[in-house]
Amino acid sequence: MPKVGSINKALSRLSPDQTRQIGGLAILLLLAALAIAGPTGLLAWNENANVLGERQEHIAKLSQHRDELAHRVKLLDIQGADADLAGELIRKNLNVVHRDEIVITLGD
Repeated sequence: MPKVGSINKALSRLSPDQTRQIGGLAILLLLAALAIAGPTGLLAWNENANVLGERQEHIAKLSQHRDELAHRVKLLDIQGADADLAGELIRKNLNVVHRDEIVITLGD
């Protein structure tokens, strides 16, 4: 490993133009390395594409679930509630049955 003194001597021999060129080259090399291996570089594109695909699938499932819930809300509208759905929810949540109904329980 070179000593600091020898590096300073070598740098003092360079002209100002050469030091600017070396500095510019170092910056360009750093930018090229970041463009290839950085968090948004070429190597990260494949991973980002996979994550994007997974999130789009998740959004599609959530949109479908939202549409199903919106449909149930529409069926339970106060102005004209669906009698079958209202009866189902009453039986399920309040354990209410008609007098003439027979309850059959199934094992788990």
